[in-house]
Amino acid sequence: MGRDSIDPWLAYPDKGVILLCRTSNPGGSDLQFLDVGGERLYERVARLAANEWNAGGQISLVVGATFPAEIARVRAIVGDMPLLVPGIGAQGGDIEATVRAGRTASGAGLMINSSRAILYAGNDGNFAAATRRAAEETRAAINLYR
Repeated sequence: MGRDSIDPWLAYPDKGVILLCRTSNPGGSDLQFLDVGGERLYERVARLAANEWNAGGQISLVVGATFPAEIARVRAIVGDMPLLVPGIGAQGGDIEATVRAGRTASGAGLMINSSRAILYAGNDGNFAAATRRAAEETRAAINLYR
């Protein structure tokens, strides 16, 4: 993926662009750990996104919650760039490890996604209440470590 691959989306300065950097599935390592000039592919994506491609400040990266060490590595590369972090809950991502690895110095910088835990929280007449409770519990757990 080169800059020309994302240029069409960067043409809208009032819109954000979220790029895949490090997936939460174990098989992602097959490609994302490939050596590209002395660094792993996911590190190269993070570096290019932060340093060369993000002139307008529009880019965020997807980094899976199941690999806190890689979240921390991406955070070290990209500084305060926002990270979209899937994989909390059903996929095995740990909230505390994720927040500690990925938060910025101010305690922000993460958009943590927990869709399955919320979507499947209930399946009867109390579905709305169950999903609300799951979302609130997830938010409270995230806020413990900010």
